[in-house]
Amino acid sequence: MKTARPPQPAPLDLAGIDDLLTPEEKEVRASVRTLCERRIQPHIAQWYEDGAIPDIRGLARELGALGLLGMHLDGYGCPGMSATDYGLACLELEAVDSGIRSLVSVQGSLAMYAIHRWATEETRQRWLPGMASGDLIGCFGLTEPDCGSDPAAMRTRAVRDGGDWVIDGRKMWITNGSVADVAVVWAQTADGIRGFAVPTGTPGFSAPAISHKMSLRASVTSELILEGVRVPDVCAFPEARGLAGPLSCLNEARYGIVWGALGAARSSLASALSYAGTREQFGRPLAAFQMTQQKLADMNVEYVKGLLLALHLGRRKDAGTLHPAQISLAKLNNVREALTICRAARTILGANGISLEYPVIRHMNNLESVLTYEGTTEMHTLVVGQAMTGIPAFR
Repeated sequence: MKTARPPQPAPLDLAGIDDLLTPEEKEVRASVRTLCERRIQPHIAQWYEDGAIPDIRGLARELGALGLLGMHLDGYGCPGMSATDYGLACLELEAVDSGIRSLVSVQGSLAMYAIHRWATEETRQRWLPGMASGDLIGCFGLTEPDCGSDPAAMRTRAVRDGGDWVIDGRKMWITNGSVADVAVVWAQTADGIRGFAVPTGTPGFSAPAISHKMSLRASVTSELILEGVRVPDVCAFPEARGLAGPLSCLNEARYGIVWGALGAARSSLASALSYAGTREQFGRPLAAFQMTQQKLADMNVEYVKGLLLALHLGRRKDAGTLHPAQISLAKLNNVREALTICRAARTILGANGISLEYPVIRHMNNLESVLTYEGTTEMHTLVVGQAMTGIPAFR
């Protein structure tokens, strides 16, 4: 008895991973992809070249209207969707540009998550509904000019003064900083590291933009300067002590990166595949050459492996069984392989690979930042190494 031959798989879904998604998850993915294609894709190369999004607040409100800001949080106007839904959204956002995914990730997984998890109820009510709608923008101040991978060495300090806190210090490489309405700031105190929700209009607070970037150009990046910034005690996070607070937020953001980096990889792979099919050399399309097919096949294999890993972690996160070391494993692999895929795609496009008429060089440059933010390759390697050996080797 003959059995029906399975249908030919899609070129960018050779493993049939779509079959593992629910109809609802596919709808989420489709809605985000539609927004990106309509609202962002036609303009993103120009925004990248200009180093600015002309109407970032308008874009934030559109992202909020679709439920993308704090989409995996519950209450306060947040849609409370699954971790897998959020991951699929991050993939689609980064397929258009890492800077757009960073806007959403910092808003939802860092600033909103920090307030949702650690802040007082009064602070949650004050900020979260407006942040979920995109009417308010948040940033997350942890990294400092002299302190990146070792946040325990931060120099920013908060000192009690009656019923207030007075904060002094500097933060560096802060996404959304100069457009934010609220900054989540981590500081040394007499009780250890604590977090604060600081209104950016507070006297003594400033956020000069960082320019001359060659990566994440379609993203607002700023320095935060706090000079005698006075906030009431209600702005302090009452239960967060030590690094547990900021690291819990970083794990949320790193999870989104696990998915997001694959969006940049998919976009570059799709561009290389299309180009190889139409560009002719020696009387044949590039796709007809064995070396080109080897590059395409290798790129697709790594993309599929990364996507399976991301989906597996999404299911674990939804089940409440995801461990931080597993996020480090996936962030280490997926960003590194996504960057390799982009570089291979660049070679297929030849000189056109460096043109902003194609997305590849933009994704390549962006991923150079993604490779090191939210934990460098070295830090995630050591997290994995400690999980394997039981021996911390950070010092």
